[in-house]
Amino acid sequence: MSKKVLILSGSPRKGGNSDLLCDEFMRGAQEAGNSVEKIFIQDCKINYCSACGVCYMQKTDCVHGDDMAEIIPQMIDADVIVMATPVYFYAMSGQMKVLIDRTISRFLEIKDKDMYFILAAHANDRESMEKVLAGFRGYMACLPNAKEQGIVYGLGVFGAGEVERSPAMEEAREMGRAV
Repeated sequence: MSKKVLILSGSPRKGGNSDLLCDEFMRGAQEAGNSVEKIFIQDCKINYCSACGVCYMQKTDCVHGDDMAEIIPQMIDADVIVMATPVYFYAMSGQMKVLIDRTISRFLEIKDKDMYFILAAHANDRESMEKVLAGFRGYMACLPNAKEQGIVYGLGVFGAGEVERSPAMEEAREMGRAV
């Protein structure tokens, strides 16, 4: 059965390591017959959440009126959500965190999702990625019936494109195929 896959690339640079892993995941998912959309968050206009409460308390659209008005419905409609980030100082990118925060208006509608996480980091060990995963898992715990399905670790990479020589590329493609 074909699934709708939404990839959220939190890299600040196109062709960066986490973004390249997104492309490989996408390629694998498409090869398996899935419908795939990738959003490069850096290209979107997404304001910070101002915690005004209008969206959540009044069950209305966000007062900011930016690209999140298009992204949230895509998240709701997807069967699978892939969240990818480079790791900076053992945390997810600011782009990804801002997007997560802005889902407050409709996060309870982002339900029944299979979730995948893609991390690219200069660090060489998976244990050092636990803080980033804790952030993703904390978000996922707020989404009704979301299930973690896999993680791609692009470790030991720093310069743009270094991940292309990493086994993480094939892992991302294989994980995409298995969606």
